[in-house]
Amino acid sequence: MAALAQQPAAPRRARAPRWRTALRYAVLVIVLLIMIGPFLWQLSTSLKGTTEDIYTSPPRLLPAHPTFANYRDVADIIPVWDFILNSLKVAVTNVATNVIGAAMAGYALSRLRFKGRGAAGIVFVLALLVPTEATMLAQFATMRSLELNNTLAAVVLPGCIGAMNVLLMRNAFDTIPYEIEEAAVIDGANVWQRFTRIALPAVKGTLAVVAIFSFMGAWDDFLWPLIVLSDSEHFTLTVGLNFLHGTFSDNQRVVAAGTIIAVAPLIVLFACLQRFFFRGVGEGAVKG
Repeated sequence: MAALAQQPAAPRRARAPRWRTALRYAVLVIVLLIMIGPFLWQLSTSLKGTTEDIYTSPPRLLPAHPTFANYRDVADIIPVWDFILNSLKVAVTNVATNVIGAAMAGYALSRLRFKGRGAAGIVFVLALLVPTEATMLAQFATMRSLELNNTLAAVVLPGCIGAMNVLLMRNAFDTIPYEIEEAAVIDGANVWQRFTRIALPAVKGTLAVVAIFSFMGAWDDFLWPLIVLSDSEHFTLTVGLNFLHGTFSDNQRVVAAGTIIAVAPLIVLFACLQRFFFRGVGEGAVKG
């Protein structure tokens, strides 16, 4: 006890100067304003009535008389609820196929031993280097040969399993200690049981990351649905909102309202899954 009492106390960590802390918070505030500034301006514009000038100088962020009339105008101009339903079908299907397919492929690349495993991993990495625009012509020809043009299935198929999502899942499974699965093997667990009962519960955060990325990619996609869809009843929300920019481009209030309608589901999704999202960062989901 005397020896323990004589041990020197651990040195205290030096506090950062106040000016450095203030500078750090100032930079964070500036970055925050740059990130959310356009969204706040669009939200403000969507709530301004026709009697309020949106081009006043200096700009006014808060509307003098907030109104939801612009949102009603969006629904009157285009069948926005049908477009939202189509986008929701595509996005939910894309999330399901990516979460299931990427998890299974990532587990196989991380844990299973088979010929060509290294080559398969390289193929997924090389797939990230190919621009999406370079493959659209081949994808369109494939959809036409399958007679899937002008269907929501054609919108979903090219992105049903993303190479990035597979690599994210592989990195997450790599962080699980092998000893856990070895103990399961001794207890008689087969590959499917180890995958569903041990591996998947340990990477819930990365699954949330994949779900968010998949939903955002499918919900925000504009070019591919515009190419493969020709009938307006199958249009997704991003394609349908293009009518606001083309025919009613002079009414920026309605365009802003349509933009907020398109962004709102993404905000809700991230708010619901943010706890799992940041856990996925800790699982190595964004490494390499």
